[in-house]
Amino acid sequence: MGRTPDAAIPPGADPALLTRHLYRAHDEFVTSGRADPTLRPLVLDSWLRSLDGGMDPEHSLAALRLDEDALAEIRAAHPLATGMPVIRRLLIDSAGEAGLVVAVSDAAGQLLWVEGSHSLRTRAEGMHFMPGADWTEASAGTNAPGTALALDRPVQIFGPEHLARPVTPWSCSAAPIHDPDTGAVLGVLDLTGGPEVATMQSLNLVRATVAAVEAELRIERLKLRTPSTFSTGEWTMPSLDVLGGHGAVLHCGATTSRLSLRHSELLLLIALAPDGLTSAELAIGLSEDEHAQVTIRAEVSRLRSVIGPLELASRPYRLRNAVKTDVALVRDHLAAGHLRRAVATYRGPVLPASVAPAVEQLRDSLHMHVRSALLAGDDADALLSFADTGHGRDDFEVWERALHVLPVSSPRYAQVAAHVERLDAEQT
Repeated sequence: MGRTPDAAIPPGADPALLTRHLYRAHDEFVTSGRADPTLRPLVLDSWLRSLDGGMDPEHSLAALRLDEDALAEIRAAHPLATGMPVIRRLLIDSAGEAGLVVAVSDAAGQLLWVEGSHSLRTRAEGMHFMPGADWTEASAGTNAPGTALALDRPVQIFGPEHLARPVTPWSCSAAPIHDPDTGAVLGVLDLTGGPEVATMQSLNLVRATVAAVEAELRIERLKLRTPSTFSTGEWTMPSLDVLGGHGAVLHCGATTSRLSLRHSELLLLIALAPDGLTSAELAIGLSEDEHAQVTIRAEVSRLRSVIGPLELASRPYRLRNAVKTDVALVRDHLAAGHLRRAVATYRGPVLPASVAPAVEQLRDSLHMHVRSALLAGDDADALLSFADTGHGRDDFEVWERALHVLPVSSPRYAQVAAHVERLDAEQT
Protein backbone atom coordinates (compact mmCIF):
# COMPACT_ATOMS: atom_id res chain seq x y z
CA MET A 1 0.00 0.00 0.00
CA GLY A 2 2.99 2.35 0.13
CA ARG A 3 2.82 5.26 -2.31
CA THR A 4 4.87 8.24 -3.40
CA PRO A 5 3.87 11.63 -1.93
CA ASP A 6 2.32 12.81 -5.23
CA ALA A 7 0.55 9.70 -6.51
CA ALA A 8 -2.83 9.11 -4.86
CA ILE A 9 -3.29 5.94 -6.92
CA PRO A 10 0.03 4.25 -7.74
CA PRO A 11 0.39 2.72 -11.21
CA GLY A 12 -1.10 -0.76 -11.36
CA ALA A 13 -3.10 -0.40 -8.12
CA ASP A 14 -6.71 -1.59 -7.93
CA PRO A 15 -8.84 1.51 -7.09
CA ALA A 16 -11.63 -0.61 -5.59
CA LEU A 17 -9.23 -2.47 -3.28
CA LEU A 18 -7.51 0.76 -2.30
CA THR A 19 -10.87 2.38 -1.57
CA ARG A 20 -11.91 -0.40 0.83
CA HIS A 21 -8.59 -0.21 2.63
CA LEU A 22 -8.79 3.57 3.00
CA TYR A 23 -12.38 3.44 4.28
CA ARG A 24 -11.22 1.11 7.06
CA ALA A 25 -8.32 3.45 7.86
CA HIS A 26 -10.68 6.43 7.80
CA ASP A 27 -13.20 4.79 10.15
CA GLU A 28 -10.46 3.73 12.57
CA PHE A 29 -9.00 7.24 12.69
CA VAL A 30 -12.37 8.97 13.16
CA THR A 31 -13.63 6.58 15.85
CA SER A 32 -10.43 5.87 17.79
CA GLY A 33 -7.85 8.40 16.63
CA ARG A 34 -5.48 5.61 15.56
CA ALA A 35 -3.61 6.20 12.30
CA ASP A 36 -3.07 3.35 9.86
CA PRO A 37 0.71 3.16 9.17
CA THR A 38 0.07 2.83 5.43
CA LEU A 39 -1.58 6.26 5.22
CA ARG A 40 0.40 8.76 3.20
CA PRO A 41 2.11 11.23 5.60
CA LEU A 42 0.64 14.05 3.50
CA VAL A 43 -2.87 12.76 4.27
CA LEU A 44 -2.32 12.04 7.98
CA ASP A 45 -0.75 15.46 8.55
CA SER A 46 -3.72 17.07 6.81
CA TRP A 47 -6.22 15.07 8.90
CA LEU A 48 -4.50 16.30 12.06
CA ARG A 49 -4.46 19.92 10.86
CA SER A 50 -8.14 19.68 9.96
CA LEU A 51 -9.08 18.43 13.43
CA ASP A 52 -6.93 21.11 15.04
CA GLY A 53 -8.89 23.66 12.99
CA GLY A 54 -12.13 22.45 14.56
CA MET A 55 -13.82 20.54 11.72
CA ASP A 56 -16.11 17.59 12.46
CA PRO A 57 -15.33 14.64 10.12
CA GLU A 58 -18.86 13.25 10.35
CA HIS A 59 -20.96 16.40 10.04
CA SER A 60 -18.93 19.38 8.82
CA LEU A 61 -19.73 20.98 5.47
CA ALA A 62 -17.63 23.71 3.91
CA ALA A 63 -18.74 27.14 5.12
CA LEU A 64 -20.43 29.44 2.58
CA ARG A 65 -18.54 32.72 3.03
CA LEU A 66 -19.47 34.82 0.00
CA ASP A 67 -22.89 35.93 -1.22
CA GLU A 68 -23.48 36.65 -4.91
CA ASP A 69 -22.55 40.35 -4.67
CA ALA A 70 -19.31 39.73 -2.78
CA LEU A 71 -18.41 36.89 -5.13
CA ALA A 72 -18.99 39.05 -8.22
CA GLU A 73 -16.87 41.85 -6.77
CA ILE A 74 -13.95 39.54 -5.96
CA ARG A 75 -14.11 37.81 -9.35
CA ALA A 76 -14.05 41.14 -11.21
CA ALA A 77 -10.93 42.34 -9.40
CA HIS A 78 -9.05 39.04 -9.02
CA PRO A 79 -5.88 38.53 -11.12
CA LEU A 80 -6.98 34.98 -11.97
CA ALA A 81 -9.95 36.32 -13.95
CA THR A 82 -7.36 36.90 -16.69
CA GLY A 83 -6.50 33.20 -16.68
CA MET A 84 -10.05 31.85 -16.82
CA PRO A 85 -10.25 31.77 -20.66
CA VAL A 86 -7.07 29.65 -20.68
CA ILE A 87 -8.46 27.32 -18.00
CA ARG A 88 -11.73 26.95 -19.90
CA ARG A 89 -9.94 26.20 -23.17
CA LEU A 90 -7.38 23.75 -21.78
CA LEU A 91 -9.28 22.04 -18.98
CA ILE A 92 -12.92 22.96 -18.42
CA ASP A 93 -14.21 22.19 -21.92
CA SER A 94 -12.77 18.67 -21.89
CA ALA A 95 -13.63 18.18 -18.20
CA GLY A 96 -17.27 18.92 -18.89
CA GLU A 97 -17.33 16.31 -21.66
CA ALA A 98 -15.64 13.79 -19.34
CA GLY A 99 -18.12 14.43 -16.52
CA LEU A 100 -15.64 16.28 -14.27
CA VAL A 101 -15.65 19.59 -12.42
CA VAL A 102 -12.97 22.30 -12.39
CA ALA A 103 -12.68 24.79 -9.53
CA VAL A 104 -10.52 27.86 -8.97
CA SER A 105 -10.00 29.34 -5.50
CA ASP A 106 -8.34 32.49 -4.23
CA ALA A 107 -5.33 32.52 -1.89
CA ALA A 108 -7.62 32.38 1.15
CA GLY A 109 -9.27 29.12 0.04
CA GLN A 110 -12.58 30.56 -1.17
CA LEU A 111 -13.91 28.97 -4.36
CA LEU A 112 -14.43 31.67 -7.00
CA TRP A 113 -15.30 29.58 -10.06
CA VAL A 114 -16.72 26.04 -10.25
CA GLU A 115 -17.41 24.89 -13.83
CA GLY A 116 -17.62 21.72 -15.91
CA SER A 117 -20.18 18.92 -15.93
CA HIS A 118 -23.61 20.31 -15.03
CA SER A 119 -24.82 17.09 -13.42
CA LEU A 120 -21.66 16.71 -11.35
CA ARG A 121 -21.78 20.36 -10.24
CA THR A 122 -25.34 19.80 -9.05
CA ARG A 123 -24.21 16.78 -7.01
CA ALA A 124 -21.18 18.69 -5.69
CA GLU A 125 -23.39 21.48 -4.36
CA GLY A 126 -24.72 18.93 -1.87
CA MET A 127 -21.34 19.03 -0.13
CA HIS A 128 -21.04 22.82 -0.64
CA PHE A 129 -18.45 22.48 -3.42
CA MET A 130 -19.66 25.67 -5.08
CA PRO A 131 -18.61 29.29 -5.67
CA GLY A 132 -18.41 31.28 -2.43
CA ALA A 133 -17.58 28.27 -0.25
CA ASP A 134 -14.51 28.04 2.01
CA TRP A 135 -12.54 24.89 1.14
CA THR A 136 -9.70 25.36 3.58
CA GLU A 137 -8.80 22.33 5.67
CA ALA A 138 -10.33 23.76 8.86
CA SER A 139 -13.62 24.38 7.05
CA ALA A 140 -13.88 21.36 4.72
CA GLY A 141 -11.25 18.94 6.03
CA THR A 142 -8.57 17.32 3.89
CA ASN A 143 -9.15 18.14 0.21
CA ALA A 144 -6.91 18.90 -2.74
CA PRO A 145 -7.55 22.68 -3.02
CA GLY A 146 -7.23 23.33 0.73
CA THR A 147 -4.26 21.02 1.23
CA ALA A 148 -2.48 22.41 -1.86
CA LEU A 149 -2.83 25.87 -0.31
CA ALA A 150 -1.63 24.67 3.08
CA LEU A 151 1.49 23.06 1.54
CA ASP A 152 1.95 25.39 -1.48
CA ARG A 153 2.46 22.39 -3.75
CA PRO A 154 0.44 20.14 -6.11
CA VAL A 155 -1.70 17.60 -4.25
CA GLN A 156 -3.97 14.64 -5.04
CA ILE A 157 -6.59 13.32 -2.63
CA PHE A 158 -8.25 9.98 -3.40
CA GLY A 159 -11.72 9.09 -2.11
CA PRO A 160 -11.57 8.20 1.62
CA GLU A 161 -8.37 10.22 2.04
CA HIS A 162 -10.81 13.12 2.41
CA LEU A 163 -11.57 13.56 6.10
CA ALA A 164 -15.13 14.88 5.85
CA ARG A 165 -17.49 11.93 5.42
CA PRO A 166 -19.66 13.60 2.70
CA VAL A 167 -16.57 14.14 0.52
CA THR A 168 -15.14 10.60 0.65
CA PRO A 169 -16.81 9.43 -2.62
CA TRP A 170 -14.88 12.11 -4.56
CA SER A 171 -11.28 12.43 -5.75
CA CYS A 172 -9.39 15.56 -6.74
CA SER A 173 -6.10 16.93 -8.08
CA ALA A 174 -5.03 20.51 -7.42
CA ALA A 175 -2.03 22.83 -7.80
CA PRO A 176 -1.33 26.39 -6.63
CA ILE A 177 -1.14 29.24 -9.14
CA HIS A 178 1.63 31.77 -8.46
CA ASP A 179 2.07 35.39 -9.48
CA PRO A 180 4.66 35.32 -12.30
CA ASP A 181 6.39 38.48 -11.01
CA THR A 182 6.39 38.10 -7.22
CA GLY A 183 5.90 34.35 -6.72
CA ALA A 184 2.98 34.98 -4.35
CA VAL A 185 0.17 32.40 -4.29
CA LEU A 186 -2.86 33.75 -6.19
CA GLY A 187 -5.09 30.70 -5.72
CA VAL A 188 -5.50 27.04 -6.64
CA LEU A 189 -6.69 25.15 -9.72
CA ASP A 190 -8.57 21.93 -8.92
CA LEU A 191 -9.96 19.01 -10.95
CA THR A 192 -12.65 16.99 -9.15
CA GLY A 193 -14.51 13.79 -10.05
CA GLY A 194 -14.15 10.06 -9.59
CA PRO A 195 -11.09 7.80 -9.14
CA GLU A 196 -9.71 8.72 -12.58
CA VAL A 197 -8.90 12.19 -11.23
CA ALA A 198 -6.39 10.73 -8.73
CA THR A 199 -3.95 9.53 -11.40
CA MET A 200 -0.63 11.14 -12.28
CA GLN A 201 -1.97 11.93 -15.76
CA SER A 202 -4.69 14.10 -14.22
CA LEU A 203 -2.24 15.87 -11.93
CA ASN A 204 0.11 16.52 -14.83
CA LEU A 205 -2.79 18.00 -16.79
CA VAL A 206 -3.57 20.35 -13.89
CA ARG A 207 0.11 21.32 -13.62
CA ALA A 208 0.31 22.03 -17.35
CA THR A 209 -2.79 24.23 -17.18
CA VAL A 210 -1.34 26.14 -14.22
CA ALA A 211 1.86 26.74 -16.21
CA ALA A 212 -0.23 28.07 -19.11
CA VAL A 213 -2.20 30.37 -16.79
CA GLU A 214 0.98 31.78 -15.27
CA ALA A 215 2.36 32.37 -18.78
CA GLU A 216 -0.88 34.14 -19.77
CA LEU A 217 -0.65 36.36 -16.68
CA ARG A 218 2.90 37.29 -17.66
CA ILE A 219 1.78 38.16 -21.21
CA GLU A 220 -1.15 40.24 -19.95
CA ARG A 221 1.18 42.13 -17.61
CA LEU A 222 3.35 43.02 -20.59
CA LYS A 223 0.28 44.25 -22.46
CA LEU A 224 -0.73 46.39 -19.49
CA ARG A 225 2.73 47.90 -19.40
CA THR A 226 2.34 48.91 -23.06
CA PRO A 227 -0.91 50.91 -23.18
CA SER A 228 -3.25 50.76 -26.17
CA THR A 229 -2.93 52.79 -29.36
CA PHE A 230 -4.24 56.30 -29.80
CA SER A 231 -7.37 56.82 -31.89
CA THR A 232 -5.31 57.39 -35.06
CA GLY A 233 -4.03 53.81 -34.84
CA GLU A 234 -0.63 55.05 -36.04
CA TRP A 235 1.20 55.29 -32.70
CA THR A 236 1.44 53.09 -29.65
CA MET A 237 1.85 54.99 -26.40
CA PRO A 238 5.27 54.15 -24.94
CA SER A 239 5.48 52.74 -21.43
CA LEU A 240 8.19 52.78 -18.79
CA ASP A 241 8.57 50.01 -16.18
CA VAL A 242 10.53 51.02 -13.08
CA LEU A 243 9.06 48.79 -10.36
CA GLY A 244 11.25 46.14 -8.80
CA GLY A 245 14.14 46.30 -11.29
CA HIS A 246 17.60 47.80 -11.03
CA GLY A 247 17.04 49.69 -14.27
CA ALA A 248 14.00 50.80 -16.24
CA VAL A 249 12.56 48.99 -19.25
CA LEU A 250 11.21 51.23 -22.02
CA HIS A 251 8.60 49.80 -24.40
CA CYS A 252 8.28 51.91 -27.54
CA GLY A 253 6.35 50.34 -30.39
CA ALA A 254 7.92 46.96 -31.15
CA THR A 255 11.18 47.97 -29.44
CA THR A 256 12.10 47.19 -25.84
CA SER A 257 15.12 48.94 -24.31
CA ARG A 258 16.80 48.37 -20.96
CA LEU A 259 18.20 51.60 -19.59
CA SER A 260 21.15 52.25 -17.30
CA LEU A 261 20.31 53.34 -13.78
CA ARG A 262 21.18 57.02 -14.49
CA HIS A 263 19.13 57.06 -17.70
CA SER A 264 16.30 55.31 -15.82
CA GLU A 265 16.31 58.01 -13.16
CA LEU A 266 16.37 60.83 -15.68
CA LEU A 267 13.59 59.46 -17.88
CA LEU A 268 11.37 58.61 -14.91
CA LEU A 269 11.64 62.08 -13.38
CA ILE A 270 11.01 63.78 -16.72
CA ALA A 271 8.09 61.46 -17.57
CA LEU A 272 6.40 62.25 -14.26
CA ALA A 273 6.80 66.03 -14.72
CA PRO A 274 4.34 67.06 -17.47
CA ASP A 275 5.45 70.71 -17.20
CA GLY A 276 9.11 69.73 -17.49
CA LEU A 277 12.20 70.11 -15.30
CA THR A 278 15.11 72.50 -15.58
CA SER A 279 18.73 71.39 -15.40
CA ALA A 280 18.89 72.73 -11.86
CA GLU A 281 15.78 70.82 -10.80
CA LEU A 282 17.13 67.62 -12.31
CA ALA A 283 20.47 68.12 -10.56
CA ILE A 284 18.73 68.49 -7.19
CA GLY A 285 16.52 65.48 -7.87
CA LEU A 286 19.45 63.25 -8.83
CA SER A 287 21.92 64.01 -6.05
CA GLU A 288 22.33 65.85 -2.78
CA ASP A 289 25.71 66.96 -4.07
CA GLU A 290 25.93 69.93 -6.37
CA HIS A 291 25.84 68.74 -9.98
CA ALA A 292 27.14 71.09 -12.66
CA GLN A 293 24.31 71.84 -15.03
CA VAL A 294 26.63 71.03 -17.93
CA THR A 295 26.89 67.48 -16.54
CA ILE A 296 23.12 67.16 -16.53
CA ARG A 297 22.95 68.44 -20.10
CA ALA A 298 25.51 65.84 -21.16
CA GLU A 299 23.54 63.05 -19.46
CA VAL A 300 20.30 64.18 -21.13
CA SER A 301 22.06 64.29 -24.49
CA ARG A 302 23.17 60.68 -24.06
CA LEU A 303 19.63 59.75 -22.95
CA ARG A 304 18.23 61.10 -26.24
CA SER A 305 20.35 58.59 -28.14
CA VAL A 306 18.83 55.56 -26.36
CA ILE A 307 15.10 56.38 -26.20
CA GLY A 308 14.37 55.84 -29.88
CA PRO A 309 11.51 57.85 -31.33
CA LEU A 310 10.68 59.64 -28.08
CA GLU A 311 11.15 63.37 -28.45
CA LEU A 312 12.86 65.07 -25.53
CA ALA A 313 12.47 68.85 -25.60
CA SER A 314 14.66 71.34 -23.72
CA ARG A 315 14.19 74.45 -21.55
CA PRO A 316 12.70 72.85 -19.57
CA TYR A 317 13.36 69.18 -20.28
CA ARG A 318 10.09 67.47 -21.12
CA LEU A 319 8.73 64.66 -23.28
CA ARG A 320 6.68 65.60 -26.33
CA ASN A 321 5.18 62.09 -26.33
CA ALA A 322 2.85 60.71 -23.68
CA VAL A 323 4.57 57.94 -21.70
CA LYS A 324 2.70 55.70 -19.27
CA THR A 325 4.65 54.42 -16.27
CA ASP A 326 3.85 51.40 -14.12
CA VAL A 327 3.97 53.85 -11.19
CA ALA A 328 0.99 55.68 -12.69
CA LEU A 329 -0.75 52.36 -13.34
CA VAL A 330 -0.51 51.36 -9.66
CA ARG A 331 -1.86 54.78 -8.66
CA ASP A 332 -4.74 54.41 -11.14
CA HIS A 333 -5.70 51.01 -9.71
CA LEU A 334 -5.61 52.37 -6.15
CA ALA A 335 -7.71 55.41 -7.11
CA ALA A 336 -10.29 53.11 -8.72
CA GLY A 337 -10.38 50.88 -5.62
CA HIS A 338 -8.87 47.90 -7.49
CA LEU A 339 -6.59 46.80 -4.66
CA ARG A 340 -5.72 43.35 -6.00
CA ARG A 341 -4.79 44.78 -9.39
CA ALA A 342 -2.64 47.41 -7.70
CA VAL A 343 -0.81 44.73 -5.68
CA ALA A 344 -0.31 42.60 -8.80
CA THR A 345 1.11 45.58 -10.72
CA TYR A 346 3.34 46.63 -7.81
CA ARG A 347 6.19 44.21 -8.50
CA GLY A 348 8.56 45.99 -6.12
CA PRO A 349 9.83 49.43 -5.05
CA VAL A 350 10.65 52.12 -7.60
CA LEU A 351 14.22 51.58 -8.93
CA PRO A 352 15.41 49.97 -5.67
CA ALA A 353 19.10 50.51 -6.52
CA SER A 354 18.69 54.28 -6.94
CA VAL A 355 19.91 56.73 -4.29
CA ALA A 356 18.67 59.80 -6.16
CA PRO A 357 16.68 61.92 -3.63
CA ALA A 358 13.70 62.46 -5.95
CA VAL A 359 13.53 58.73 -6.77
CA GLU A 360 13.80 57.79 -3.10
CA GLN A 361 10.95 60.16 -2.30
CA LEU A 362 8.81 58.66 -5.07
CA ARG A 363 9.72 55.13 -3.95
CA ASP A 364 8.69 55.81 -0.34
CA SER A 365 5.51 57.62 -1.38
CA LEU A 366 4.24 54.83 -3.65
CA HIS A 367 5.15 52.08 -1.19
CA MET A 368 3.29 53.86 1.62
CA HIS A 369 0.32 54.44 -0.69
CA VAL A 370 0.02 50.70 -1.41
CA ARG A 371 0.59 49.76 2.26
CA SER A 372 -1.96 52.26 3.52
CA ALA A 373 -4.62 50.92 1.18
CA LEU A 374 -3.89 47.36 2.29
CA LEU A 375 -3.90 48.21 6.00
CA ALA A 376 -7.15 50.14 5.66
CA GLY A 377 -8.95 47.25 3.95
CA ASP A 378 -9.90 43.70 4.81
CA ASP A 379 -8.88 41.90 1.62
CA ALA A 380 -6.96 38.88 2.91
CA ASP A 381 -6.05 37.77 -0.60
CA ALA A 382 -4.44 41.12 -1.47
CA LEU A 383 -2.66 41.29 1.90
CA LEU A 384 -1.17 37.82 1.45
CA SER A 385 -0.13 38.59 -2.13
CA PHE A 386 1.81 41.61 -0.85
CA ALA A 387 3.14 39.88 2.28
CA ASP A 388 4.55 36.95 0.31
CA THR A 389 6.90 39.20 -1.68
CA GLY A 390 10.42 40.36 -0.93
CA HIS A 391 9.13 43.87 -0.22
CA GLY A 392 6.45 42.60 2.16
CA ARG A 393 8.05 39.64 3.89
CA ASP A 394 9.38 41.64 6.86
CA ASP A 395 6.49 44.11 7.12
CA PHE A 396 5.10 43.40 10.59
CA GLU A 397 2.00 45.60 10.22
CA VAL A 398 0.96 43.95 6.95
CA TRP A 399 1.38 40.44 8.36
CA GLU A 400 -0.45 41.47 11.54
CA ARG A 401 -3.33 42.88 9.49
CA ALA A 402 -3.43 39.69 7.39
CA LEU A 403 -3.68 37.64 10.59
CA HIS A 404 -6.51 39.88 11.82
CA VAL A 405 -8.66 39.51 8.69
CA LEU A 406 -7.89 35.84 7.92
CA PRO A 407 -10.50 33.37 9.18
CA VAL A 408 -9.07 30.86 11.63
CA SER A 409 -10.07 28.21 9.09
CA SER A 410 -7.63 29.57 6.50
CA PRO A 411 -4.83 27.14 5.56
CA ARG A 412 -2.47 30.08 5.91
CA TYR A 413 -3.58 31.06 9.43
CA ALA A 414 -1.03 29.03 11.40
CA GLN A 415 1.82 30.05 9.07
CA VAL A 416 0.84 33.73 9.22
CA ALA A 417 0.52 33.59 13.03
CA ALA A 418 3.98 32.03 13.32
CA HIS A 419 5.46 34.67 11.01
CA VAL A 420 3.86 37.49 13.02
CA GLU A 421 5.27 35.98 16.21
CA ARG A 422 8.75 35.81 14.67
CA LEU A 423 8.63 39.40 13.40
CA ASP A 424 7.38 40.60 16.78
CA ALA A 425 10.24 38.81 18.56
CA GLU A 426 12.78 40.38 16.21
CA GLN A 427 11.44 43.86 17.00
CA THR A 428 11.78 43.43 20.77
